[in-house]
Amino acid sequence: MSTITSTPGGPTPDASGASAGASGGTPADASGGRRAAKQAHASGGKTKHIKGARSSTTVALLMLLPAAVLLITFLLIPIGLTFGLAFTNARLISPRPAEFIGVDNFVRLFSDDTFWASLRNTIVFAVVIVPVQSACALGLALLVNVKMRGTNFFRTVYFLPVVTSMVVVSMLWLFMYQPNGLINQVLLKFGIVGPDWLGDPKTALLAIILMSAWQAMGFHMVIWLAGLQTIPGELYEAAELDGAGRWQKFRYVTWPGLRSTRTFILITITIAAFALFTQVNIMTQGGPLDSTSTVVLMAVRTGFQQQQTGYASAISLVFFVLVLLVTLVQRFLTRDKEATR
Repeated sequence: MSTITSTPGGPTPDASGASAGASGGTPADASGGRRAAKQAHASGGKTKHIKGARSSTTVALLMLLPAAVLLITFLLIPIGLTFGLAFTNARLISPRPAEFIGVDNFVRLFSDDTFWASLRNTIVFAVVIVPVQSACALGLALLVNVKMRGTNFFRTVYFLPVVTSMVVVSMLWLFMYQPNGLINQVLLKFGIVGPDWLGDPKTALLAIILMSAWQAMGFHMVIWLAGLQTIPGELYEAAELDGAGRWQKFRYVTWPGLRSTRTFILITITIAAFALFTQVNIMTQGGPLDSTSTVVLMAVRTGFQQQQTGYASAISLVFFVLVLLVTLVQRFLTRDKEATR
């Protein structure tokens, strides 16, 4: 038991120790307790943060699940089956199982005159439709990119063909292209005897090109218009102060400002051009004399009408490689050279 003594100067060391013991420990012990409490609080906060992050990740995965299932079911699995079936003699309906035949389908494909005619038509269609459709759409976008009464009306009118079914549009133009149809009747008013647009091999593909450009022009007009509205107006004001005319403004302000937009449009039009199918299937069925046959039409006809699934898969695989190569080359040629330096 400690003895408490008093001195004029204050408590003795024994009294100090007793007082500290009565209070529950030394100051160092109290500081350690506070530190431990802070660590426990921080650990608890970190645990809550980890639980919250895990909960957010779970919710995000659940939201992505429907789209992932659709993507896997209708995109990845068909692509995988295409790669596998291209090397077999599989048929759509057959009592015999598919057999591996190596590259026989590809040898047959590259010796098929119909394939080369279809590939030629597809390339011609793409080469013509890409500049024509993109240029016309840009012209429409420049016309409606003004602030005046009636602009929204014309934007809607130009966009109407896009929201109309391609089947309906194809049927409409099929009647217009008849020998006694609307187009030839209008030409006859000017003393011009119109041709049989879809019955003549020389004009059938041209007729489909004109219809396709008209139908999709409004969609790319909207994309061009969105790109035009991202260009700052101060650039046009500065160009006008420098005495630039309309052509100089377009060349040195508008066109450079549409760099990313034109890359997107060129790639999307090219891919859509190579995938030409609906118009041809309804209006000409690939005729006359395979003058409008395309690679996609050939693949569909081979796979579903002739039921040669393996051969159709080989056609689709070659088509996929061609589109991929064209897209990569186009992307390389239209790349931003300043950003690659």
